[in-house]
Amino acid sequence: MMKILTFRDDEELERGKPISLELLKAIEESRFAIVIFSRNYAFSTWCLDELAKIIRCMRETGLTVWLVFYDVDPSNVRKQTGTFGEAFSEHENRFTENIKKVEIWRDALREVTNLSGWHLQDWHESEFIQHIVEEMMEKLSSKSSSISKNFIGIESKVAKLIPSYLGFKNDVCMIGVYGMGGIGKTTLARVVYDEFCSHFEVSSFIANVREDSKKHGLHRLQQQLLVDILEDKNIDIRNVYEGVDMIKKRICHRKVLLVIDDVNQLDQLEKLVGEQDWFGLGSWIIITTRDEHVLVQHGVLKRYKPELLNNDDASKLFCLKAFKMEQPKEGYMQLSLKVVEYANGLPLALITLGSFLVGRTTDEWKSALDSFKKTKGEIFDILKISYDGLEEMWKEIFLDIACFFRGRTKDIVIQILENCGFDARIGISVLLEKSLLTIDDNECLGMHDLLAEMGEKIIRLESGGKLGKQSRLWINEDLHCVLENDMALEAIQAIALPWKRNFKFEEFPEVFLKMSNLRLLIINGFDIPDALDFAPNSLKYLSLDYSSLKCLPSSFQPKELVHLDLPFSKFEYLWEGEKWVMMMMIVMIAEDGAHVLFVL
Repeated sequence: MMKILTFRDDEELERGKPISLELLKAIEESRFAIVIFSRNYAFSTWCLDELAKIIRCMRETGLTVWLVFYDVDPSNVRKQTGTFGEAFSEHENRFTENIKKVEIWRDALREVTNLSGWHLQDWHESEFIQHIVEEMMEKLSSKSSSISKNFIGIESKVAKLIPSYLGFKNDVCMIGVYGMGGIGKTTLARVVYDEFCSHFEVSSFIANVREDSKKHGLHRLQQQLLVDILEDKNIDIRNVYEGVDMIKKRICHRKVLLVIDDVNQLDQLEKLVGEQDWFGLGSWIIITTRDEHVLVQHGVLKRYKPELLNNDDASKLFCLKAFKMEQPKEGYMQLSLKVVEYANGLPLALITLGSFLVGRTTDEWKSALDSFKKTKGEIFDILKISYDGLEEMWKEIFLDIACFFRGRTKDIVIQILENCGFDARIGISVLLEKSLLTIDDNECLGMHDLLAEMGEKIIRLESGGKLGKQSRLWINEDLHCVLENDMALEAIQAIALPWKRNFKFEEFPEVFLKMSNLRLLIINGFDIPDALDFAPNSLKYLSLDYSSLKCLPSSFQPKELVHLDLPFSKFEYLWEGEKWVMMMMIVMIAEDGAHVLFVL
């Protein structure tokens, strides 16, 4: 849902008090400012300070400013006559030692009144307010719709997904978007969401359902949906049945725009968007998936499969990545046509290959095309071309993020990986430049599902299909198999296990004995006190989420440990006795969410 935050003068603010830092920050972060001039506007130094700030932001950040003249002649504002003249006479007498401040206010008024505005005397007040609201919503919607211009070929897909006859009818509409990975399903859903969310009472975009439901459970996704729709961060869903009941009861009268992204099982749809009567009339439910059959099972009648890009759009998208313009550079036309033909209209492949080839010579392009021919056009092989072109350290960083850190904030990931010995800041920058990583407005790292799957496949191929020789383990069942069959070897560098209560670590007290190169260990929701007795000296990063331990075992030898995360854990002290450690960072998160940082 589109939000508009408004600020107004504090009626109880003492005369002469400075403008609040909160309001200054709000002006800096705004896209629009509506200045309402009234007869007594200029008597308020707070309003004049605010106006001066608005004018500065208009010059420096492109802030859009609208003017409203309420019961005041625009010429009095512009020429500072009438009540505006009286106000400035008072200010000049009052600020004799800071007359420059008064001149700044005068200049701000002169400059802003060069803009066009509305004079309220020409309107009924209620009609005028409605007109302002409609104008603002139109402008904001146009800003959202301009997003689509950044995605080549997206407008025609939006038109097919949301045809004109659909409009905004009063029935609940479930729409399925399906097709192979990398074709642009999520991008299309995001563009539709951004462009149309202002037409709905509330909205929510639930991303990465397949991955997140596996990691955190469907009840967490239900909770996210309810928090978004009901705007209540205190909602706590303990199980999926409670979540279903609350969604049915609390949202059934709300007109919502809801996107459920990357579904792969019927159960996910049944627990998140079970029936149409769960939602208010006029709601849109958009579902993306690679598997059309899931949509058929759920009874989704409106289904759309995005087409691959045509040659013209494919060429534009590729050239924007490879040359930063829509046409190939001189001498690259034929080479570009061959690459575009090879990518076969798949957006992810075009983006990845364009980012890989940017800045390279024609000879390097020809060499790359020769290697392309050997891949037989399989998407895995296409994407792996960019991975193969990375330095060894960047490859390691890519694989760690693919397996462990998607969705984590950039700075936290950099901190963890640097503590593991990687040059993570420049490495992540390289991966972003090569379109192997993305970053959102909240500075969280993202990676396309196909790229993450490619990373996981690379790890399996490098181990020859032997779990004990994998460099990374991130699936409970795989680690359990390794332990049960005593397959652990020194090849294992990193382990991360999501929350799973039925994992019986105590059955394998010597689990880490053979993992002499283990550098990273993340355990969520269960304790491994006996196993930590045998943790190798190579361990550099250890995270024990929700641990009930009071301290680490006395035999734990953290000689190379430099980063210890204990979020929501019950630790009272680190260990008994003295330990030799390098400089160590310890991060704890209390139940109220407060972060505590120690450096030893």
